[in-house]
Amino acid sequence: MIVPAVAGVMIVVVVLWEAFETVILPRRVRRRFRLAVLVYRTTWIPWRALAHRFRDAKSRETFLSFYGPLSILILFAVWAAAIIFGFALLYHSGAARDSTHPTFETSLYLSGTTMFTLGLGDVIPHTWPERFMVVVESGIGFGFLALVLSYLPVIYQAFSRREVNIVLLDARAGSPPTAAEILRRHAGPRGAEALERLFYNWEHSSADILESHVSYPSVCYFRSQHTNESWIASLTAILDSCSFLLAYVDSTASRQARLTFAMCRHTVVDLAQLFNEAPSAHEEDRLPAPELERLRVLVAKAGFQLRDDEASHKKLVDLRAMYEPYLQALSRFLYMEVPPWILAKEITDNWKTSAWGRISGIAGPDLQGPDDHTD
Repeated sequence: MIVPAVAGVMIVVVVLWEAFETVILPRRVRRRFRLAVLVYRTTWIPWRALAHRFRDAKSRETFLSFYGPLSILILFAVWAAAIIFGFALLYHSGAARDSTHPTFETSLYLSGTTMFTLGLGDVIPHTWPERFMVVVESGIGFGFLALVLSYLPVIYQAFSRREVNIVLLDARAGSPPTAAEILRRHAGPRGAEALERLFYNWEHSSADILESHVSYPSVCYFRSQHTNESWIASLTAILDSCSFLLAYVDSTASRQARLTFAMCRHTVVDLAQLFNEAPSAHEEDRLPAPELERLRVLVAKAGFQLRDDEASHKKLVDLRAMYEPYLQALSRFLYMEVPPWILAKEITDNWKTSAWGRISGIAGPDLQGPDDHTD
Protein backbone atom coordinates (compact mmCIF):
# COMPACT_ATOMS: atom_id res chain seq x y z
CA MET A 1 0.00 0.00 0.00
CA ILE A 2 2.56 2.50 -1.20
CA VAL A 3 0.09 4.97 -2.69
CA PRO A 4 -1.73 5.75 0.61
CA ALA A 5 1.61 6.15 2.37
CA VAL A 6 2.92 8.60 -0.25
CA ALA A 7 -0.39 10.49 -0.24
CA GLY A 8 -0.34 10.69 3.55
CA VAL A 9 3.22 12.03 3.64
CA MET A 10 2.43 14.60 0.94
CA ILE A 11 -0.68 15.83 2.75
CA VAL A 12 1.14 16.26 6.07
CA VAL A 13 4.13 17.99 4.46
CA VAL A 14 1.96 20.34 2.39
CA VAL A 15 -0.12 21.37 5.42
CA LEU A 16 2.92 21.93 7.64
CA TRP A 17 4.63 23.98 4.94
CA GLU A 18 1.40 25.92 4.42
CA ALA A 19 1.19 26.70 8.14
CA PHE A 20 4.84 27.82 8.11
CA GLU A 21 4.22 30.16 5.16
CA THR A 22 1.03 31.58 6.65
CA VAL A 23 2.06 32.09 10.26
CA ILE A 24 5.84 32.27 10.44
CA LEU A 25 7.16 33.43 7.06
CA PRO A 26 6.98 37.28 7.04
CA ARG A 27 6.62 37.82 3.31
CA ARG A 28 4.22 37.35 0.43
CA VAL A 29 3.95 33.83 -0.98
CA ARG A 30 3.58 33.77 -4.76
CA ARG A 31 2.89 30.05 -5.17
CA ARG A 32 -0.29 29.56 -7.20
CA PHE A 33 -1.83 26.71 -5.25
CA ARG A 34 -2.19 27.30 -1.53
CA LEU A 35 -4.60 25.59 0.80
CA ALA A 36 -5.21 28.83 2.72
CA VAL A 37 -6.12 30.68 -0.49
CA LEU A 38 -8.44 27.85 -1.48
CA VAL A 39 -10.16 27.96 1.92
CA TYR A 40 -10.66 31.72 1.80
CA ARG A 41 -11.84 31.77 -1.81
CA THR A 42 -14.36 28.99 -1.29
CA THR A 43 -15.76 30.52 1.90
CA TRP A 44 -15.56 34.29 1.29
CA ILE A 45 -17.34 34.38 -2.07
CA PRO A 46 -20.54 32.65 -0.83
CA TRP A 47 -20.34 34.59 2.47
CA ARG A 48 -20.16 37.86 0.53
CA ALA A 49 -23.02 36.77 -1.74
CA LEU A 50 -25.15 35.97 1.29
CA ALA A 51 -24.32 39.34 2.85
CA HIS A 52 -25.49 41.04 -0.34
CA ARG A 53 -29.01 39.85 0.43
CA PHE A 54 -29.17 41.96 3.60
CA ARG A 55 -31.03 45.18 2.93
CA ASP A 56 -30.08 46.88 6.18
CA ALA A 57 -26.50 48.19 6.05
CA LYS A 58 -25.83 47.65 9.75
CA SER A 59 -27.07 44.07 9.66
CA ARG A 60 -24.95 43.44 6.58
CA GLU A 61 -21.82 44.85 8.23
CA THR A 62 -22.48 42.82 11.37
CA PHE A 63 -22.77 39.67 9.30
CA LEU A 64 -19.60 40.49 7.36
CA SER A 65 -17.72 41.23 10.60
CA PHE A 66 -18.12 37.61 11.67
CA TYR A 67 -16.17 36.33 8.70
CA GLY A 68 -12.68 37.56 9.63
CA PRO A 69 -12.39 35.83 13.03
CA LEU A 70 -14.43 32.83 11.88
CA SER A 71 -12.26 32.31 8.80
CA ILE A 72 -9.18 31.85 10.97
CA LEU A 73 -10.93 29.13 12.97
CA ILE A 74 -12.07 27.48 9.74
CA LEU A 75 -8.51 27.53 8.40
CA PHE A 76 -7.15 25.94 11.59
CA ALA A 77 -9.86 23.29 11.45
CA VAL A 78 -9.03 22.47 7.81
CA TRP A 79 -5.33 22.20 8.64
CA ALA A 80 -6.02 19.93 11.61
CA ALA A 81 -8.41 17.73 9.61
CA ALA A 82 -5.88 17.41 6.77
CA ILE A 83 -3.09 16.39 9.16
CA ILE A 84 -5.34 13.82 10.82
CA PHE A 85 -6.36 12.43 7.45
CA GLY A 86 -2.75 12.28 6.27
CA PHE A 87 -1.58 10.33 9.31
CA ALA A 88 -4.62 8.05 9.04
CA LEU A 89 -3.44 7.11 5.55
CA LEU A 90 0.00 6.38 6.99
CA TYR A 91 -1.40 4.20 9.75
CA HIS A 92 -3.47 2.34 7.19
CA SER A 93 -0.65 2.00 4.65
CA GLY A 94 1.95 -0.66 4.11
CA ALA A 95 4.17 0.94 6.72
CA ALA A 96 1.76 -0.43 9.29
CA ARG A 97 0.63 -3.56 7.51
CA ASP A 98 1.23 -5.61 10.69
CA SER A 99 -1.17 -3.39 12.61
CA THR A 100 -4.09 -4.86 14.52
CA HIS A 101 -6.27 -1.96 13.31
CA PRO A 102 -7.04 -2.93 9.72
CA THR A 103 -9.96 -0.59 9.00
CA PHE A 104 -9.44 2.97 7.83
CA GLU A 105 -12.05 4.22 10.32
CA THR A 106 -9.95 2.83 13.18
CA SER A 107 -6.81 4.42 11.72
CA LEU A 108 -8.63 7.73 11.45
CA TYR A 109 -9.73 7.46 15.06
CA LEU A 110 -6.17 6.65 16.18
CA SER A 111 -4.87 9.64 14.23
CA GLY A 112 -7.46 12.00 15.73
CA THR A 113 -6.85 10.97 19.33
CA THR A 114 -3.09 11.19 18.77
CA MET A 115 -3.25 14.61 17.08
CA PHE A 116 -5.15 16.12 20.00
CA THR A 117 -3.08 14.07 22.50
CA LEU A 118 -6.17 12.60 24.19
CA GLY A 119 -4.45 9.34 25.13
CA LEU A 120 -7.64 7.34 25.67
CA GLY A 121 -5.81 4.03 25.36
CA ASP A 122 -8.62 2.10 23.65
CA VAL A 123 -6.66 2.10 20.39
CA ILE A 124 -2.90 1.83 20.74
CA PRO A 125 0.00 1.33 18.31
CA HIS A 126 1.52 -2.16 18.21
CA THR A 127 4.25 -1.98 15.57
CA TRP A 128 7.38 0.17 15.62
CA PRO A 129 6.35 2.15 12.52
CA GLU A 130 3.02 2.94 14.21
CA ARG A 131 4.72 3.95 17.45
CA PHE A 132 7.12 6.23 15.58
CA MET A 133 4.27 7.89 13.71
CA VAL A 134 2.27 8.32 16.95
CA VAL A 135 5.20 10.12 18.56
CA VAL A 136 5.63 12.35 15.50
CA GLU A 137 1.92 13.18 15.30
CA SER A 138 1.78 13.91 19.04
CA GLY A 139 4.62 16.39 18.63
CA ILE A 140 2.86 17.99 15.67
CA GLY A 141 -0.31 18.24 17.78
CA PHE A 142 1.53 20.18 20.49
CA GLY A 143 3.19 22.36 17.87
CA PHE A 144 -0.15 23.01 16.19
CA LEU A 145 -1.64 24.20 19.48
CA ALA A 146 1.35 26.50 20.02
CA LEU A 147 0.92 27.80 16.47
CA VAL A 148 -2.71 28.70 17.13
CA LEU A 149 -1.92 30.40 20.44
CA SER A 150 0.88 32.46 18.87
CA TYR A 151 -0.99 33.38 15.69
CA LEU A 152 -4.13 34.89 17.22
CA PRO A 153 -2.38 37.61 19.31
CA VAL A 154 -0.38 38.73 16.26
CA ILE A 155 -3.56 39.00 14.21
CA TYR A 156 -5.37 41.07 16.82
CA GLN A 157 -2.37 43.31 17.44
CA ALA A 158 -2.23 44.16 13.73
CA PHE A 159 -5.99 44.75 13.72
CA SER A 160 -5.80 46.93 16.83
CA ARG A 161 -3.01 49.13 15.43
CA ARG A 162 -4.97 49.66 12.24
CA GLU A 163 -8.20 50.52 14.04
CA VAL A 164 -6.51 53.04 16.34
CA ASN A 165 -5.41 55.07 13.32
CA ILE A 166 -8.86 54.81 11.75
CA VAL A 167 -10.57 56.03 14.93
CA LEU A 168 -8.11 58.92 15.25
CA LEU A 169 -9.08 59.98 11.73
CA ASP A 170 -12.73 60.40 12.76
CA ALA A 171 -12.44 63.96 14.14
CA ARG A 172 -9.98 64.91 11.41
CA ALA A 173 -11.83 63.61 8.37
CA GLY A 174 -15.47 62.99 9.27
CA SER A 175 -17.56 59.83 9.23
CA PRO A 176 -17.07 58.50 6.63
CA PRO A 177 -13.69 60.17 6.01
CA THR A 178 -13.51 62.40 2.95
CA ALA A 179 -10.89 64.62 1.35
CA ALA A 180 -13.21 67.63 1.64
CA GLU A 181 -13.40 67.32 5.43
CA ILE A 182 -9.68 66.67 5.84
CA LEU A 183 -8.81 69.86 3.97
CA ARG A 184 -11.59 71.92 5.56
CA ARG A 185 -10.66 70.88 9.08
CA HIS A 186 -6.99 71.63 8.56
CA ALA A 187 -7.39 75.20 7.35
CA GLY A 188 -6.61 78.36 9.27
CA PRO A 189 -3.69 79.19 11.58
CA ARG A 190 -1.16 76.34 11.81
CA GLY A 191 -3.44 74.26 9.63
CA ALA A 192 -0.62 73.39 7.22
CA GLU A 193 1.47 72.08 10.13
CA ALA A 194 -1.41 69.92 11.36
CA LEU A 195 -2.06 68.64 7.83
CA GLU A 196 1.60 67.80 7.36
CA ARG A 197 1.60 65.92 10.67
CA LEU A 198 -1.52 64.01 9.64
CA PHE A 199 0.06 62.99 6.33
CA TYR A 200 3.24 61.98 8.14
CA ASN A 201 1.31 59.75 10.53
CA TRP A 202 -0.58 58.12 7.68
CA GLU A 203 2.60 57.50 5.72
CA HIS A 204 3.67 55.30 8.64
CA SER A 205 0.19 53.90 9.19
CA SER A 206 -0.15 52.81 5.57
CA ALA A 207 3.30 51.21 5.71
CA ASP A 208 2.19 49.27 8.79
CA ILE A 209 -1.03 48.21 7.02
CA LEU A 210 0.97 47.02 4.02
CA GLU A 211 3.47 45.02 6.08
CA SER A 212 0.93 43.43 8.43
CA HIS A 213 -1.78 42.72 5.84
CA VAL A 214 0.62 41.18 3.34
CA SER A 215 2.12 38.98 6.06
CA TYR A 216 -1.30 38.13 7.51
CA PRO A 217 -3.94 38.58 4.77
CA SER A 218 -6.76 37.44 7.08
CA VAL A 219 -6.60 40.86 8.80
CA CYS A 220 -7.96 42.41 5.59
CA TYR A 221 -11.32 40.74 6.24
CA PHE A 222 -11.68 42.21 9.74
CA ARG A 223 -14.22 45.04 9.76
CA SER A 224 -14.09 48.30 11.72
CA GLN A 225 -16.34 49.03 14.68
CA HIS A 226 -18.50 51.54 12.78
CA THR A 227 -20.33 50.78 9.56
CA ASN A 228 -19.18 54.05 7.95
CA GLU A 229 -15.47 53.42 8.62
CA SER A 230 -12.96 51.01 7.12
CA TRP A 231 -9.28 50.85 6.32
CA ILE A 232 -10.10 51.18 2.62
CA ALA A 233 -12.18 54.31 3.27
CA SER A 234 -9.38 55.83 5.34
CA LEU A 235 -6.72 55.17 2.70
CA THR A 236 -9.07 56.59 0.07
CA ALA A 237 -9.58 59.84 1.99
CA ILE A 238 -5.84 60.27 2.54
CA LEU A 239 -5.01 59.57 -1.11
CA ASP A 240 -7.75 61.94 -2.29
CA SER A 241 -6.48 64.69 0.01
CA CYS A 242 -2.87 64.27 -1.08
CA SER A 243 -3.75 64.25 -4.78
CA PHE A 244 -5.96 67.36 -4.48
CA LEU A 245 -3.27 69.21 -2.52
CA LEU A 246 -0.56 68.25 -5.02
CA ALA A 247 -2.70 69.28 -7.97
CA TYR A 248 -4.13 72.59 -6.81
CA VAL A 249 -2.38 73.95 -3.71
CA ASP A 250 1.07 75.32 -3.00
CA SER A 251 1.61 74.37 0.63
CA THR A 252 4.38 73.55 3.05
CA ALA A 253 2.68 70.17 3.43
CA SER A 254 3.14 69.34 -0.28
CA ARG A 255 6.41 67.47 0.23
CA GLN A 256 4.90 65.24 2.90
CA ALA A 257 1.80 64.82 0.73
CA ARG A 258 3.97 63.38 -2.05
CA LEU A 259 5.61 60.90 0.35
CA THR A 260 2.28 59.87 1.87
CA PHE A 261 0.67 59.52 -1.55
CA ALA A 262 3.50 57.22 -2.66
CA MET A 263 3.24 55.02 0.43
CA CYS A 264 -0.57 54.79 0.41
CA ARG A 265 -0.62 54.06 -3.31
CA HIS A 266 2.00 51.34 -2.79
CA THR A 267 -0.23 49.82 -0.10
CA VAL A 268 -3.42 49.62 -2.17
CA VAL A 269 -1.59 48.33 -5.26
CA ASP A 270 0.20 45.55 -3.38
CA LEU A 271 -2.92 44.48 -1.51
CA ALA A 272 -4.92 44.35 -4.74
CA GLN A 273 -2.17 42.18 -6.17
CA LEU A 274 -2.25 40.01 -3.03
CA PHE A 275 -5.88 39.09 -3.74
CA ASN A 276 -5.20 38.83 -7.48
CA GLU A 277 -7.75 41.58 -8.15
CA ALA A 278 -7.07 43.45 -11.36
CA PRO A 279 -7.56 47.24 -11.28
CA SER A 280 -10.96 48.29 -12.54
CA ALA A 281 -12.58 51.62 -13.30
CA HIS A 282 -15.61 52.71 -11.30
CA GLU A 283 -18.93 52.62 -13.06
CA GLU A 284 -19.45 56.29 -12.22
CA ASP A 285 -16.88 59.06 -11.91
CA ARG A 286 -16.18 59.67 -8.20
CA LEU A 287 -15.52 63.32 -8.87
CA PRO A 288 -17.57 64.68 -11.81
CA ALA A 289 -17.13 68.30 -12.84
CA PRO A 290 -19.96 69.72 -10.65
CA GLU A 291 -18.63 67.89 -7.57
CA LEU A 292 -15.10 69.05 -8.30
CA GLU A 293 -16.29 72.62 -8.50
CA ARG A 294 -18.21 72.24 -5.24
CA LEU A 295 -15.09 70.79 -3.62
CA ARG A 296 -12.95 73.65 -4.90
CA VAL A 297 -15.42 76.21 -3.55
CA LEU A 298 -15.48 74.55 -0.13
CA VAL A 299 -11.69 74.33 0.09
CA ALA A 300 -11.23 77.91 -1.13
CA LYS A 301 -13.79 79.12 1.41
CA ALA A 302 -11.75 77.39 4.13
CA GLY A 303 -8.79 79.59 3.20
CA PHE A 304 -6.72 77.62 0.68
CA GLN A 305 -5.35 79.40 -2.38
CA LEU A 306 -6.15 77.18 -5.37
CA ARG A 307 -4.64 77.09 -8.85
CA ASP A 308 -7.12 76.99 -11.72
CA ASP A 309 -5.45 75.90 -14.94
CA GLU A 310 -5.50 72.94 -17.30
CA ALA A 311 -2.20 71.61 -16.02
CA SER A 312 -3.59 71.36 -12.47
CA HIS A 313 -6.79 69.65 -13.65
CA LYS A 314 -4.76 67.17 -15.70
CA LYS A 315 -2.46 66.47 -12.77
CA LEU A 316 -5.42 65.56 -10.57
CA VAL A 317 -6.75 63.20 -13.26
CA ASP A 318 -3.33 61.56 -13.60
CA LEU A 319 -2.93 61.13 -9.85
CA ARG A 320 -6.40 59.64 -9.47
CA ALA A 321 -5.68 57.12 -12.22
CA MET A 322 -2.72 55.85 -10.20
CA TYR A 323 -4.79 54.58 -7.26
CA GLU A 324 -8.57 54.68 -7.84
CA PRO A 325 -8.74 51.53 -10.04
CA TYR A 326 -6.94 49.53 -7.33
CA LEU A 327 -9.19 50.89 -4.61
CA GLN A 328 -12.23 49.92 -6.64
CA ALA A 329 -10.87 46.39 -7.06
CA LEU A 330 -10.31 46.04 -3.31
CA SER A 331 -13.69 47.60 -2.56
CA ARG A 332 -15.48 45.16 -4.83
CA PHE A 333 -13.64 42.11 -3.50
CA LEU A 334 -13.82 42.94 0.22
CA TYR A 335 -17.30 44.51 0.06
CA MET A 336 -16.11 47.81 1.60
CA GLU A 337 -17.43 51.08 0.24
CA VAL A 338 -15.13 53.72 -1.20
CA PRO A 339 -16.20 57.11 0.23
CA PRO A 340 -16.92 60.09 -2.01
CA TRP A 341 -14.63 63.09 -2.30
CA ILE A 342 -17.25 65.33 -0.72
CA LEU A 343 -20.45 64.32 1.04
CA ALA A 344 -23.78 65.19 -0.53
CA LYS A 345 -24.99 66.37 2.88
CA GLU A 346 -23.45 66.91 6.28
CA ILE A 347 -23.26 63.78 8.46
CA THR A 348 -22.65 63.78 12.20
CA ASP A 349 -19.26 62.42 13.19
CA ASN A 350 -19.16 59.17 15.09
CA TRP A 351 -17.59 60.80 18.14
CA LYS A 352 -20.64 63.08 18.50
CA THR A 353 -23.20 60.27 18.55
CA SER A 354 -24.36 57.66 21.03
CA ALA A 355 -27.43 55.53 21.57
CA TRP A 356 -28.59 57.92 24.30
CA GLY A 357 -27.84 60.97 22.16
CA ARG A 358 -29.93 59.67 19.26
CA ILE A 359 -32.82 58.91 21.59
CA SER A 360 -32.79 62.21 23.47
CA GLY A 361 -31.73 64.40 20.57
CA ILE A 362 -28.45 65.33 22.25
CA ALA A 363 -25.56 65.91 19.87
CA GLY A 364 -22.04 67.04 20.46
CA PRO A 365 -20.99 70.63 19.67
CA ASP A 366 -19.24 71.41 16.43
CA LEU A 367 -15.61 71.81 17.44
CA GLN A 368 -14.53 72.40 13.86
CA GLY A 369 -14.90 75.86 12.40
CA PRO A 370 -13.65 77.12 9.06
CA ASP A 371 -10.68 78.70 10.82
CA ASP A 372 -9.96 75.80 13.15
CA HIS A 373 -7.94 72.65 12.73
CA THR A 374 -7.33 69.39 14.51
CA ASP A 375 -3.88 68.67 15.90
